[in-house]
Amino acid sequence: MPGSAFDVLSKIALIFLAFIAVLAMFGRLRFPGQKQLESARCPHCRRFRIGKGPCQCREDKS
Repeated sequence: MPGSAFDVLSKIALIFLAFIAVLAMFGRLRFPGQKQLESARCPHCRRFRIGKGPCQCREDKS
């Protein structure tokens, strides 16, 4: 005898909520090289700096 519609809908809802909870846990996870990547950005314009020179947003425009 198959389950009632309420049983099926409640199981689907619980599986969906569990899936969303797992996604939230992975969203808060910090990856190993993230701090190093963040320090490679310009603090003013937030673009990635390539090389050791100053960012183009801070260069003297003369």
